[in-house]
Amino acid sequence: MLQKPMLPTLSEDVPTGEEWSYEVKYDGFRTLLHWTEEGITLWSRNGKPLHDRFPEIVKSLSEWTETISSFLPLQIDGEIVIKNTPYQANFPLLQMRNRMRNTTSIQTAARHRPSLLMCFDITEIKGASITKEPLSKRRSTLSDVLESLSCPRLELIQSFPTYKEASELVFLHLGEGVVAKRVTSPYAPGERSADWIKIKHWRTVSGFLQQYDTDNGYYHIGVYNGDAITKLGSFKHGLSRAQQQTLRQFVTEKGIRKNGIYNIPPAVCLDVHCLHAQKDDLREPMFNAFRFDLSPEECTMEKVQWDLSLYPHVDTSNEKKWLWKSAAFTKQNLLIYLRLVAPYMLPYLRDKRLTVIRYPDGVDEDSFYQKHLPDYAPDFIQSVEDGEEVFMVCQNLHTLLWLGNQAALEYHIPFNKEQFTTPDEIVFDLDPPDRESFSLAIRAAKLLKLVLDELQIKVFIKASGNKGMQLHIPIPEGSLSYEETRSFTEQLARLLVKQEPELFTMERLKKNRGRRLYIDYIQHAEGKTIICPFSPRATAEGTVAMPLFWNEVDEGLSPLSFTICNALDRLKEHGNAFAGYNEARTDIQVKHIKKLIEP
Repeated sequence: MLQKPMLPTLSEDVPTGEEWSYEVKYDGFRTLLHWTEEGITLWSRNGKPLHDRFPEIVKSLSEWTETISSFLPLQIDGEIVIKNTPYQANFPLLQMRNRMRNTTSIQTAARHRPSLLMCFDITEIKGASITKEPLSKRRSTLSDVLESLSCPRLELIQSFPTYKEASELVFLHLGEGVVAKRVTSPYAPGERSADWIKIKHWRTVSGFLQQYDTDNGYYHIGVYNGDAITKLGSFKHGLSRAQQQTLRQFVTEKGIRKNGIYNIPPAVCLDVHCLHAQKDDLREPMFNAFRFDLSPEECTMEKVQWDLSLYPHVDTSNEKKWLWKSAAFTKQNLLIYLRLVAPYMLPYLRDKRLTVIRYPDGVDEDSFYQKHLPDYAPDFIQSVEDGEEVFMVCQNLHTLLWLGNQAALEYHIPFNKEQFTTPDEIVFDLDPPDRESFSLAIRAAKLLKLVLDELQIKVFIKASGNKGMQLHIPIPEGSLSYEETRSFTEQLARLLVKQEPELFTMERLKKNRGRRLYIDYIQHAEGKTIICPFSPRATAEGTVAMPLFWNEVDEGLSPLSFTICNALDRLKEHGNAFAGYNEARTDIQVKHIKKLIEP
């Protein structure tokens, strides 16, 4: 029998103690999975069917009914999500999926950005209820069930990881919040229990009152976007009785009523909690406080963007300085980009010596390289010593943002982590003579992909953000030496040059390359660096080094397509093309590489 889910209690405080464990709260659809030998169904918390809306989950699981038959019938509690990062879900995209009714549209969306069932509890196994068992035992049972399904092809069902502390992860990834659960708690179907506590990770935005709708009780707030007023969203909840009375009195005295709606001139500023903003609305808005210290003119779209980024307590200066004048991007644009892209970018920066290129007065002025730790660096900047030299590493969000405030626009990393002397990736750098010859990079990338596919080697690709492209092959640390990886890149480079000598070259001197694309295999060596994925570039357009999906690598692709002001929207819409980068290390067939380079 399908049960109603157990519900958490909302709180502002995180409970602590050994009896509590913590999960990341994803912004998705609460879902009950009911699995029998007859089939699989997915149900919302209100008992509405979801299996027709998310057929990729049902199809993925159905193939394993026979494998899991000894556990059936079973019922699992979880959340359907579409992930941006491992700890951040894309609720607007999930809403769009749920509104779809056309089967073809649903199937297309499922291929483009498949949904995922994140499982955190199990209430029935072998047809018997286990709701009275403690959470710790139910989790162990759930783990046994999911482990029986462990297979590289089954990627659309996962278990919730648990933590002793999850707040830092949620903050970095701008997740929805944390759920604290008492490990001894039974499962209480349909009840809102104090044994499960949810703590929302609010963003707080400022706006001024615009309207009050007497029909539904919602207050509408706006902000200035330049000289024009833009609707920010609306709210109804969170007001105390006294605050409600104050607002109603102000609205009736100062507003102009028409058809049940009071229009209010900009005067009263306030803060509203929300989970995120989309178009002209806020997700789960809730009144927070009046802002008598703000004027309406200070409630701007720029401030909203800053507040939504949850910028941490890192000193900033000269935020309005133009760093990309022709693209009209300021330092604030850079800092917001770095804050939001940090969950994607930091995994490639950690444990690697960092070289940045700083442009104190913007890309049109002088720049300089920096790899050593400056004397004035704050204590949270970590470093590594090599003889008398002290090098920077970027291990955390605060370091990345501090560097951004120093006008570090480009972030270059070596091919090995600090604790290893061997590379953890192989990179082919495809360098056409200019942007107009970008099609040469596309041609070379496709040819290399054909060869690597034949060798059963998974390869990732990114636009460099300047004029070329780079192919990345993740490998296990210690599996290959620099000499071996260089031999591999050289052999494949020679293969391409031999196949199309009029298009490609290995000639180091630019004057001798003509209009051919340079395959820079020499760059892949100890001490050399490559632009970090997602790094901004010091181009006039404010481009970024953007990971690509292979179906995008075709005519029409431009090296100027991705900038610090559209890269995040692309990631949310299409996902992260490097999402499986680290996991791919274990699947890389190193033996095929070694076989190719053996004498």
